[in-house]
Amino acid sequence: MLTNRRQLCTFFLDDQMFGLDVLRVQEINRIQQLTPVPLAPPAVRGLINLRGQIVTAIDLRERLGFPPLDPATRDPATRPVNIIIPSDDGPVSFLVDEVGDVIDVDDRDFEPPPATLDPAAKAYTRGVYKLPDRLLLVLEIEPILQLTASP
Repeated sequence: MLTNRRQLCTFFLDDQMFGLDVLRVQEINRIQQLTPVPLAPPAVRGLINLRGQIVTAIDLRERLGFPPLDPATRDPATRPVNIIIPSDDGPVSFLVDEVGDVIDVDDRDFEPPPATLDPAAKAYTRGVYKLPDRLLLVLEIEPILQLTASP
């Protein structure tokens, strides 16, 4: 029997695991210099310089309704990781706490988002995969990029 399998690039916000289609990820890096953007939506954390190209950095903690990390309790050596996503308007960075592995999933294990999911995260979640030890929430990229829209 043929199954539809796909690969997801995984990442974490707190202890929650998320995934993006690996084919939509351009690269992952730890650029540390963010230039703030006055009057930008709260989810726009700033701009980064990616080899001469200006890239908007979107804070997925803010976008998905997670509380901000307290700088007093965060290890200063641990900085957000940039997941660079190509878009029609050029690359965009999704700032995440930590990047996981690229994993293979089977579409037979895919389910709609659970009713108990926080509404802010649910607005950007396509569905979930039940892994042996946790849920993997699969995000929709396009709604996250719509910075003027609210969940």
